[in-house]
Amino acid sequence: VQLQASGGGLVQAGGSLRLSCAVSGLTFGNSAIAWFRQAPGKEREGVASIKGFDGSSFYSNSVKGRFTISRNEARNMVYLQMNNLRPDDTAVYYCAASPYYSYSDLTSTIKWTNWGQGTLVTVSS
Repeated sequence: VQLQASGGGLVQAGGSLRLSCAVSGLTFGNSAIAWFRQAPGKEREGVASIKGFDGSSFYSNSVKGRFTISRNEARNMVYLQMNNLRPDDTAVYYCAASPYYSYSDLTSTIKWTNWGQGTLVTVSS
């Protein structure tokens, strides 16, 4: 299983970015995908997840209403649309996969077994 995140960059507060995660070696229906982020000096934080078997999505309270996770099975891609970005959204963003297709827990990294390399998002005030 391989995941590769891209799409990070520098954006002003209030702006938008779309992150992409190219996924290979797994079947979307059998796997859950999530986005995590890690700011300097802080622990890795779950942001959004999408279940494998039904595509239902889940969000942390800090991004709910601003971020949207989606997937394109034909292209083996998962996206994170980020709107109304704030300086505290600045972090390295990672996509991760879990072999538990109904998994959605964003509070722990334990069952997210495969990780991409991360892409940096910087939001200026």
